[in-house]
Amino acid sequence: MKQKGTIHIIDDEPIIHEVLGDLLTSEGYSVVNSSNGKEALEKHSSQSFELVLLDLLMPGIDGIEVLKRLKKIDPHMVIIIITAYASVESAISAMKMGAFDYVQKPFKHDGLLLTVERAIEHKRLQEENLRLKDELKRKFSFENIIGKSKVMQNIFELVKASAPTRSTILIQGESGTGKELVARALHQNSDRASFPFIIVNSGSLPPDLLESHLFGHVKGAFTGAVSLKKGLFEAADKGTIFFDEISSLNQETQSKLLRVMQEQEFMRLGGTKTIKVDARIVAATNSDLEELIRQKSFRKDLFYRLNVIKIELPPLRERKEDIPLLLRHFLNVYRKENNKEIEGVTEDVSEILVNYDWPGNIRELENLVERAVVLTKTKLIARDDLPPFLVTSQEEDRAALTSASNELNFKEHLQTFQKKTIISALKQSKGVQKKAASLLGVKPTTLNEMIKRLEIDVTDLS
Repeated sequence: MKQKGTIHIIDDEPIIHEVLGDLLTSEGYSVVNSSNGKEALEKHSSQSFELVLLDLLMPGIDGIEVLKRLKKIDPHMVIIIITAYASVESAISAMKMGAFDYVQKPFKHDGLLLTVERAIEHKRLQEENLRLKDELKRKFSFENIIGKSKVMQNIFELVKASAPTRSTILIQGESGTGKELVARALHQNSDRASFPFIIVNSGSLPPDLLESHLFGHVKGAFTGAVSLKKGLFEAADKGTIFFDEISSLNQETQSKLLRVMQEQEFMRLGGTKTIKVDARIVAATNSDLEELIRQKSFRKDLFYRLNVIKIELPPLRERKEDIPLLLRHFLNVYRKENNKEIEGVTEDVSEILVNYDWPGNIRELENLVERAVVLTKTKLIARDDLPPFLVTSQEEDRAALTSASNELNFKEHLQTFQKKTIISALKQSKGVQKKAASLLGVKPTTLNEMIKRLEIDVTDLS
């Protein structure tokens, strides 16, 4: 039978140890017994347990005190209280202090096993939740926003300094530069990290529907509003609300957002009750908001409210020294995801990727790496694994450069030939430029201009 984990039984009655021990071991659990609180606490200092079964009434350190101390050792420890009928009230008090559940003596075997199974499943889900939160924190922490360039290092410092504050943040940058990643990093490194991070896709909904999403609505507020609905601001309470492409909000919604920022309150559509909200606002845009202000399509007062701390993300073409670092990062992600043994890219592929201008920025690079990892049949990603347009554009660029270089050499040769021919004509005419011009078949003024342009010394040609 598969081992299900170790359960610690803390009870001063040997018969309880015997009965519970037989029952639990027959179900595949391992059991450790303690007869008093002192002994139990000593075991917890050196051993971990899947679950604790704790009697409340024990000599010396009683069950309530043991519960308190165990929760100090591990706040997530799962504890089931064992109690007699007369102590049910104490068991309920213990649950308020963090115990998972309680069972009464004399207990039914099936009922106790069911409670144990629920408790262990609760522990498993709790651990999974903590693991996912930890993974999320690592993934979006500002330390893992990839970049070694000076501009990115400055952004890291700005995110690090502003994340713990309550200040509104405005993130500007082209599409694909990682604005949402920075917004999540700000949230995960703030004291709001355990509360929701809500994304508002500002440009993806019609204005009326967007306002309903933001502020919610009451029943009957409009056709189709058949029940009360809470909005995204309520969902983001105590957390962070991220407005992606905030420039697409219409003037009316901008006005309502400004009121929420000023008053930290709003009303649902069709409602009359004011609702308080504490949500940090982070906004992002790829537009020039100051230009939109001049065009009178974005409110100046809202811009000043948003622009408390500005984080400007550079396009990838302006931080090309980060491309090899990003390339390694995405290769690692997608070779694991696709279970492929890929060691890297060939030298010419690396050159192509560094020289490309990346109009789609980091998102385009990530998509390209994922495609290459999926399609490659070798351990090194080669030119054939890249999209044809990328290789073709690079070859066309090289051809244009070669052509320009050849053209430059031709001009140099032509100038040398012209200079030698003019000097020869001047020598034959003994330095008389009018005669030399006649020999060359050009006007004297044209010859004089060519002598100056080619920097010919005429003093010793007579």
